[in-house]
Amino acid sequence: MKIQEGYVVRKIGSKFYAVSVTRVAEDGAMIALNETGAFLWELLTEETDMDAVVQALVREYGIDEATARKDAEAYIQMLREVGALA
Repeated sequence: MKIQEGYVVRKIGSKFYAVSVTRVAEDGAMIALNETGAFLWELLTEETDMDAVVQALVREYGIDEATARKDAEAYIQMLREVGALA
């Protein structure tokens, strides 16, 4: 899985925003990201799989694997719903 081409990420204050430059004219496709979301977004700019995402969360945030998997699955589901994953 991988983020679709055509998104830019910008930090405004303490928040990150991913904006689809190809869909902005259609529906203003913007995704607000917290720090963890931005971390995962960056990871997903390259082709990866769920296990790699989970392990990256475990390493970066020192959380257990079950929590990391649950959080990663929820995040990836949200990205699928908004059409951000290729």
